[in-house]
Amino acid sequence: MPAQSPPTKNSWLSLRIPPVALCALCAIAMWLLPSVLAIAIPGAWIIALVLAVIGGMLCIAGLLAFRSAKTTVNPIHPAASTALVVRGVYRWTRNPMYLGFALLLLAFALWLGKLSALLAVPLFMAYLQHFQIRPEEDALRQRFGASFDTYRQQVRRWL
Repeated sequence: MPAQSPPTKNSWLSLRIPPVALCALCAIAMWLLPSVLAIAIPGAWIIALVLAVIGGMLCIAGLLAFRSAKTTVNPIHPAASTALVVRGVYRWTRNPMYLGFALLLLAFALWLGKLSALLAVPLFMAYLQHFQIRPEEDALRQRFGASFDTYRQQVRRWL
């Protein structure tokens, strides 16, 4: 049996900020950041549009899968989950909505053309990883036990 990661220590930031609100705050910060170095990629707006569409589709697909399973979509209370969703987009990524948010922010950074904005994307992902995803996974492991462990071993966290 593979070793399990130790439970995440609860911090005062764990499961506090809804990821959609965090995404919005990050986008506002990206907008306000100074243009330290401009990103001059030919056709950046097309790349940004494609990334935004993919990101939006991932968010919607994740939401619809939760609705179809009749389980909570509230990320602040993962212990309230009534079903382990492993179908649809959840066959490829354990966090399609969070991946979608990251792609939307990446698209926004490219559209803004600021390196400083681009650097905000991995910070957003690191925050989610530590303060949202790990506590969620701890709650799902407690709620669904071996079923969640099997799913976790078969499907990557991001991609």
